[in-house]
Amino acid sequence: MRFRFGAFTLDLDTRQLTAGDRVVHLAPKAFELLAALIVDRPRVLSKKVLQKRLWPETFVTEANLANLLSEVREALGDNARSPLFIRTAHGFGYAFCGDAAVTGTPDRAPESPPCWLEWDGRRLPLSVGEHVIGRDPDVEIRLDQSTVSRRHARLVVTMEGAVLEAFDSKNGTFRGSERVSAPVQLTDGDAIRVGSVLMTFRVRASLASEETQLL
Repeated sequence: MRFRFGAFTLDLDTRQLTAGDRVVHLAPKAFELLAALIVDRPRVLSKKVLQKRLWPETFVTEANLANLLSEVREALGDNARSPLFIRTAHGFGYAFCGDAAVTGTPDRAPESPPCWLEWDGRRLPLSVGEHVIGRDPDVEIRLDQSTVSRRHARLVVTMEGAVLEAFDSKNGTFRGSERVSAPVQLTDGDAIRVGSVLMTFRVRASLASEETQLL
């Protein structure tokens, strides 16, 4: 998937930022920061969420994040005082504020979520990107249950489907009856249990039929 904004193109598959025919260098973590902001646009991502995404299970200071943001802004020629692409939500976090067009997925409408979760009569659409599941107030999918860890598991969603990853939690993450110990690809109708919370993973009908044809 590629995102085009201003003179730039961000390609998530090749992990490249380009301006015309020129490759714009970004360190790996700086690339991940820009990708996280543009995928979740226009939502503001808190500093805490960004730190957890970029340095999972590792404590870092806010200076690390600030340095990465400076690198991204320098690469984009962006100005913090009058931003074209990345704005600061003072005292909270950052957001991508520019206009971005999704390219490289002509057969699918990017605004249509490819999949969602269902539990307790709720339906939660899953946008493309990472979705951490847990009890922490800053995670993307919050489950306020004592059997759920603060950061329990993660769903990585693309336009092709989703992968479930388990973090280290004593109550475990399950797909069906099997405990998840390594990342697993999800299919339509899969039962997911996070602690004591049981959810169902659903895939858009057109995507599910494409997956069946590939099997």
